[in-house]
Amino acid sequence: MASRRRWWALGGLVVSVLVLGFDLTILNVALPTMAADIGATTGELQWIVDAYAVVFAACMLPAGLLGDRFGRRRMLVAGLVIFLAGSLAGPFVSSPEAVIAVRTVMGLGGALIMPLALSVIPTLFGDEERATAVGAVTAGMAVGMPAGPLLGGWLLDHYWWGSVFVVNVPLVVLGIAAALLLIPETRDPSVPRVDPVSAVLSALGLGALVLGVIEGPTRGWDDPLVAGSLAGSAALLGRLALRERRATRPMLDLELLGDRAFRWNAIVAVLATFVVAGLLFLLPQYLQAVMGHDPFGTGLRLMPLMAGLLVAARAAPALMARYGSRTVVSAGMALFAFAMLLGIRTDAFDGYAFMAVWLSVTGLGLGCALVPTMDAALGALPSGRAGGGTGLLITLRQVGGAMGVALLGSLLNGVFTDRLDTEGVPEAAAEKARESVVAAHAVAERLGAPRLAESADAAYVDGMGQGLLVCGIAALLTAVVTAVRLPDGRGDQKRGAETPGRKPEAGRGAATAPAPRAAGR
Repeated sequence: MASRRRWWALGGLVVSVLVLGFDLTILNVALPTMAADIGATTGELQWIVDAYAVVFAACMLPAGLLGDRFGRRRMLVAGLVIFLAGSLAGPFVSSPEAVIAVRTVMGLGGALIMPLALSVIPTLFGDEERATAVGAVTAGMAVGMPAGPLLGGWLLDHYWWGSVFVVNVPLVVLGIAAALLLIPETRDPSVPRVDPVSAVLSALGLGALVLGVIEGPTRGWDDPLVAGSLAGSAALLGRLALRERRATRPMLDLELLGDRAFRWNAIVAVLATFVVAGLLFLLPQYLQAVMGHDPFGTGLRLMPLMAGLLVAARAAPALMARYGSRTVVSAGMALFAFAMLLGIRTDAFDGYAFMAVWLSVTGLGLGCALVPTMDAALGALPSGRAGGGTGLLITLRQVGGAMGVALLGSLLNGVFTDRLDTEGVPEAAAEKARESVVAAHAVAERLGAPRLAESADAAYVDGMGQGLLVCGIAALLTAVVTAVRLPDGRGDQKRGAETPGRKPEAGRGAATAPAPRAAGR
């Protein structure tokens, strides 16, 4: 009976993280619909996505420590309840600002769910079964990501945009019930106290950085708000780095970046997350507003990207064993750069077939780069600092995702605004059209101005092309650098070795995850 309860509890944990996997991708398909229904501008759409990522990144590390000190089950349930509250409020809001607030609340809940769902596994399973349990939880997150666009598209075809929040409710309720009824309470009072100053510095620093990047194209980079946000972000994050380096037991273990294997693999993982998040922001608006597909058709047409990722993820271990991680990662980034160069050739009048080709190649390239780098980065961690390193890697990837949406979205917004032809359109209507491609189409339909719609499509495709070019150049440079600097991964694995600068500390690993492999989503 006890054995059966353990596996039922694992099912509850899988359901809990499945919600997080959905949430990473399901909302992107709804962005064009939200832009039309609640009048969200491109900048507000960026904030709807990034509010979640910024709060998640800033709060995840202290969340793990809170669970260790006050009870892992208690804080997991708290995270699920907070996420549930956001999901219940989401369908009833009617303004972009309110949606951003809801997403902020959900980001806080997600920051508690992810590390604590992993940290309770050692209390349920012994060494022989732990790897299976960790694999099931991480698979739950992985399944949710590709399923998100399809589920979101189906919901939007049959219901209103708020349904992408409602779908979370039954899954979260199941997770809460499983946690309360099946998971024992555990804690470790010996872990270091949560540093509230570092938590505040990280949240404010990341928030100011995203604010400056998002508002720059519309307000101008010399605007006091933009310049002040960027300067303030540099000061806050610099202060955070200094504070953490001086701490005896830091919340953010930056010294791990001194290890060459961890540093370079983390850089590639962050870049891959940057690109995926940026593409999932740009492509749904292109497919719906420019190409005219419905939400479910949009989700379906994103599947080549997800399929490429999954195929490469399955092939990567065998490729790494034969050629080494350096060769596989460099080839993956080069393949991705090639896909971006193909994508630049996309125009407003192309059919879908060409896009499906370069999306598939994009997924293959990113999968070949991401899986080996996550494996090698986590494998380079000393066993006594696995939890801190895993938390650092997840945090860096969340920051990379937030910056992908902010930077690529801002680049798109700047190009779109500059190249949209509003000649002959009343000034008030022209100002509304500049908010987004969805708004431009609405204005064109209201005024009976097909030239404005055509100009909006062309301007959006130009902006998307600029974003793809930036991604391609960055990927090509990364491919060259990793070919030279990345450790090969076959003969120099440093699993269990000490990183220079600080001795491993007992108990650190439990703060965020039970094993290095746990965060490799």
